[in-house]
Amino acid sequence: MFFHIVLERNMQLHPRHFGRNLREHLVTKLMKDVEGTCSGRHGFVVAITGVDSIGKGLIRDGTGFVTFPVKYQCVVFRPFKGEILEAVVTMVNKMGFFAEAGPVQIFVSNHLIPDDMEFQSGDMPNYTTSDGSVKIQKDSEVRLKIIGTRVDATEIFCIGTIKDDFLGVINDPTTL
Repeated sequence: MFFHIVLERNMQLHPRHFGRNLREHLVTKLMKDVEGTCSGRHGFVVAITGVDSIGKGLIRDGTGFVTFPVKYQCVVFRPFKGEILEAVVTMVNKMGFFAEAGPVQIFVSNHLIPDDMEFQSGDMPNYTTSDGSVKIQKDSEVRLKIIGTRVDATEIFCIGTIKDDFLGVINDPTTL
């Protein structure tokens, strides 16, 4: 799920950036340092939408760098247990398959794939129904349900299932 939140960060800036463009340099450095990162508490930072305030700088002894407290608004993506997501399959093996929904990687075990689907090995490994009507392979789009998450300091891992109503393949790349 996406959230719009306010965060704070202390930004260090080199003295060569001081001058009339100080604010622009701080905002540019903030976007470069923060966008695309993941914090276990808030999730993946998708985009910075605005800078609320930049506090007074504190000169660091011996280096000349100045630390500015910056308060900013951003959009974050944090998956939750029970959430339904659409994802793209990135890898298929006999243990299950991996899919990506934006920055998060989701593993779906073969025990969480419907019983009528069987693993087919070969040059393009996939899970296929007995009648061959549905196929899950690399680049397939699937709708899945997150049944578990594990949060580290800099990454979020998810376990998903397609063994439920209205879940499974949305778009098969072979039918395009």
